[in-house]
Amino acid sequence: MIERSCGLNHQPLSNAFFCPLRPNPGTPVLKREVNGDASEAALLKYVELTIGNVMDYRRRHKKVCEIPFNSSNKYQVSIHETEDPNDPSYLLVMKGAPERILSMCSTIVIDGKEMPVTEEIKKNYDNAYVELGGMGERVLGFCDYKLPLSDFPPGFKFNAEEANFPLSGLRFVGLMSMIDPPRAAVPDAVSKCRSAGIKVIMVTGDHPLTAKAIARSVGIISEGSETVEDIAQRLNIDLHEVDPRKVTRLLS
Repeated sequence: MIERSCGLNHQPLSNAFFCPLRPNPGTPVLKREVNGDASEAALLKYVELTIGNVMDYRRRHKKVCEIPFNSSNKYQVSIHETEDPNDPSYLLVMKGAPERILSMCSTIVIDGKEMPVTEEIKKNYDNAYVELGGMGERVLGFCDYKLPLSDFPPGFKFNAEEANFPLSGLRFVGLMSMIDPPRAAVPDAVSKCRSAGIKVIMVTGDHPLTAKAIARSVGIISEGSETVEDIAQRLNIDLHEVDPRKVTRLLS
């Protein structure tokens, strides 16, 4: 999996970890075996290459609470101790579906400066997200929030089930996109299935933008075919207003 980033600072991004390096401790980072899914593995390797030893970074930023990712929330949250001896404030970090992450943020970091999220920023954000997703890349959004020391002193008992900490008014810090290219044999396999009269259906947890780009690249969506989203965009109407009889490929 290949990854690219935009605007991210040094946050704990991933729950994945490298498998023991025995018997070859000299294995390059990109070829090291990882315990975790493809997205978590890509994040782990990215951080290892850009800021150094991930496990050491985690030890210096102990995790004290976490809400794991789920398909309903579409985000993952963790709260960490920081290493500043003069400021024992906790840091909340979140990653997930870009549209969910931005909706939970009131400020954004641009060129190192924090500023309010405006309509213009939202538009630019959407354009960047659509461009990356349209290339078949899996896109994640990231944000953080320094918890006020007066409300969350050292030793505060965080509760993930009750979420006794902020999940809005956060600070957006960047997007990261990753690509997990389909195997080279997939387009030919799709073509052969179609020639044999077999209907090929793609089942994925990716965002429709990403799924559509991948489906086109392997021939599941033929050149010239329109999805529900394509028709809605062309006619400038809501998805639910599209005539099902006009849809040649369904993507939702």
